[in-house]
Parts: sequence; C-alpha cells; structure tokens
Amino acid sequence: MTKLAKIQAILTDKKMDAILVTSDYNRRYVADFTGTTGMALITPNKAFFITDFRYTEQAAKQAVGYEIRQNKGPILDTVEEIIAEQKLKTVFFEEAYVTVAEHKLMQSSFSTTLEPFSDILEDMRKVKTADELSAIKTACEIADAAFTHILTFIKPGLTELEVSNELEFFMRRNGASGSSFDTIVASGVRSALPHGVASDKIIEVGDFVTMDYGCYYNGYCSDMTRTIAIGEPSEKLKEIYAITLEAQLKVIDALRPGLTGIEADAIARNHIASKGYGEAFGHSLGHGIGLEIHEGPNLSVKSPNVLVPGNVVTDEPGIYLPGIGGVRIEDDILITEAGNEVLTHSSKELIIL
Repeated sequence: MTKLAKIQAILTDKKMDAILVTSDYNRRYVADFTGTTGMALITPNKAFFITDFRYTEQAAKQAVGYEIRQNKGPILDTVEEIIAEQKLKTVFFEEAYVTVAEHKLMQSSFSTTLEPFSDILEDMRKVKTADELSAIKTACEIADAAFTHILTFIKPGLTELEVSNELEFFMRRNGASGSSFDTIVASGVRSALPHGVASDKIIEVGDFVTMDYGCYYNGYCSDMTRTIAIGEPSEKLKEIYAITLEAQLKVIDALRPGLTGIEADAIARNHIASKGYGEAFGHSLGHGIGLEIHEGPNLSVKSPNVLVPGNVVTDEPGIYLPGIGGVRIEDDILITEAGNEVLTHSSKELIIL
C-alpha cells in the first residue's frame, strides 16, 4: 500500500473529510515533492496538489497519485475551489504548524469548517519505508566515510571551523546535498559543551575533540558523533570515555521492538549514574531521524513510546565535565523484527592521534 493509500485509509477510518498539508516536511512526505511552494489536500478518495507555475511540471512528476492544480492567484483561493467542487464540510489543518495568522487567513478564504489534526503523519513517518531506509543508509555511509577522511586531516593547530568545513565539504563531494544540522566540533574544555558548534578555537595536543555531524541524502538524514584524542589524553578523560562507550553499547544490546523510550534512556542513564557521573549526562539518550534531524520516536525519560520495526533512532549518551572536557558517542540504529541494525559503522574505540 502506498503512503497516499495509507493516509486515505486513515481518513476513512476516522471519518475525516480532508486534510490540508502545508508544512515543508509533511508535504515532502505525503507527495514526494521537493519544491518549496505547494499544498496537498487529501480526501478519502482523492488527492490534490496545489502549486504555482514554477513547480507544476515538477509536481506532475513527483506527486504520483495527485491531481495537480495550478494557482494563478492566492493559493488558498485554489484550495477553496477544490473544497467547493468536492463539497467538503470539514477540512483538517496541521495543528502544530499553522500559525494564528495563517489560520485566520484560512478562515476568511474557506467556505468550510476548519478543525485541527495532529500526529497522523508524524506517526507514519516514524516507520520508514524501504526507499526511506535506503536513503538513510546512504547518508550514514557518507558520514562514516567522512570520519575516516577527517582522521587523516585533523591535527594540532587547525581550528574547529577548519575541521567542520572539511567534514561538510567531504560529505558534499561524496553525494550529500548538505549538512543535516550545524556541525559540532568541540575541542578541549569546549568538548564539555553538548552542542558546541565549531568555533575558531585552535585544536591542541591533549584535547578531546567531539565531532557531531551528519548529512542529507535524497532528503533523509544521518547523525553521528565520535570523540577522539589529539595526543595522549588525561586519565580522567579516558575514564569518562570508557564509561560513555559502555553505556552506549549496553543500549545497542537492548534496543528491540517493544522497548520504550523511557526504558532505553534508563539503560544508559543508570550505567553512567552508577559510575558517579549521573549529573554530567543532562540530555536525553536519543531521537528519531528521517526527513528531519529530530523526529519521533524519542528515547528519553519522558518518552513512553514503544519501539517498533522500521524506527530509526540515535543512541548518544555523553558525559560533560565543565573545565575538563566531555565525551559523546552516537550511532544511528534501525529497529528490526529481530532486534536492531547499527547503520553507522565507524570505530568507537578511543582513537589517539
């Protein structure tokens, strides 16, 4: 069953006249449309994609199963024409993405009742299709190759920004369309910053360097973190590296269908706490990836969601000691019927350059 057919089956089951999809990522998901302007109006038995002259040819190729309508004036006027044609009584809009101003404009443009909807598309997006998994796996392969490359590039005297730029250039040269988020390269005491975006700090001998980066391939993300040492690190840094790796591997051993986000998070958190560093692990264990770098399901103390086959999640525990340094180790992991498959394969043993 296609994604569109699944959506229409849900609308039938929920007795919903139509949904209007306007947000960028959900529009890409429902229609495979990669342009920047357009809306999808989906009913239980029909689907319309509305866009302007710039994108009608593109939409005709990408939005398979949709009737393409070109708006020559305000796009909501064309949506209203379809609403009237189809005699729709209620149109459901994306509650999490429509602003108050946009809602007011819809109210003034449409002859139908407006109601909010949420989670339908986001829940579908949690379970990846074969095509989505193929793109994610390729994005992970590019990230792995970038790590292998950066080990030959990084050295004392370079700035974090130089390392970050090299990672990003390498990924683009090897098929990525761009970085999936602002690349983190945090060295020395800055490695204690969980989101230490690359700066002009110079990398020095004895530094831990945490690199958290990823790329887009065919619209889908990778997200990987490795921490390495430039020269011999202190015993304290070696200690927290070993503890972080132990926690990360314990999670991999446990990830499987039926495990909750809370349970997964507790595995890493309890191990780190048992070693005396509980307060130094202040963020959640992980999150889903896909079209967005952060999407469901989440692995955290507040995530009762149950993992199912087809989920792709990150496993990224860390220990951060202000004034000393920090460690984070992250993999992208597919939940399978039998357990899980790790999609990022770069070495996690402590690398000392």
